[in-house]
Amino acid sequence: MANLKEVRIRIASVQSTQQITKAMKMVSAAKLKRATNAIIQLRPYATKLKEILGNLSANLEGSSSPFIQEREPNKVLIVVVSSNRGLAGAFNMNVIKATNNLIAEKYSEQYKNGNVSIVAIGKKSQDFYEKRNYNVIGNNNEVYASLTFENVTKITDSIMAGFEKGEFDRVEMVYNKFKNAAVQILTTEQLLPLPKPEVLKDEKRSKIDYILEPAQEEIVEQLIPKSIKIQLYKAVLDSHASEHGARMTSMDKATENAGDLLKALKLSYNQARQAAITTELTEIVSGAAALNG
Repeated sequence: MANLKEVRIRIASVQSTQQITKAMKMVSAAKLKRATNAIIQLRPYATKLKEILGNLSANLEGSSSPFIQEREPNKVLIVVVSSNRGLAGAFNMNVIKATNNLIAEKYSEQYKNGNVSIVAIGKKSQDFYEKRNYNVIGNNNEVYASLTFENVTKITDSIMAGFEKGEFDRVEMVYNKFKNAAVQILTTEQLLPLPKPEVLKDEKRSKIDYILEPAQEEIVEQLIPKSIKIQLYKAVLDSHASEHGARMTSMDKATENAGDLLKALKLSYNQARQAAITTELTEIVSGAAALNG
């Protein structure tokens, strides 16, 4: 009967865990809807802004903006976008692995010289790199409490100021790009200096004629910092939606696994109970036979 008691305790424990994972799945599903709406609404704007910069690419070459000036990447800053909470499968670890691979494959010399810095957006990446004595700049864990363009822009402004002062020669971002609830695409993008737009082979961009007011140069100077801010904001929104998608998928799988485990435990419990009953019946029959003999 001790075995039966242990199985009953395990069944109760798994049922409790299943209720928790099911509730977390429902919460993540609700949050995913809002996060998905936010990134879907931003993408057309970000795409159009990139298109306009592409059509004005001729002006970028002659621009005096410090944010497009290519320099030897002696000092590198990597923006790692993760989440504050776990229980999202490999969501956070994938970002950290991608960042480590980027450092090892592309910026190993800078890392050896102590010229690789980290800006972590999310507690998981913040804790990981602080424990390993990386040069982690600032603490941005509270940005998810109120995920607005203004709050993310504060981070972008500090990064742009550091780049302008020469504290960093290159800034890269590593984040999960949202595709759907089950799929997140690990993405590495250069934030600074602003990459030159790709020129289309059919030269459709050159055929677009904008009526510009004020002058083209002034407009380009204003669009460059705005594009940088939108790029980081979009990365954070992508990661935020990806987090809830990954957590919802992970909790759904955990709920299914708990159900499978419950079936196995109940089968084990019934088998143990049947064995116990059979043993008792055998003892009673043996006792009765002994008395009759």
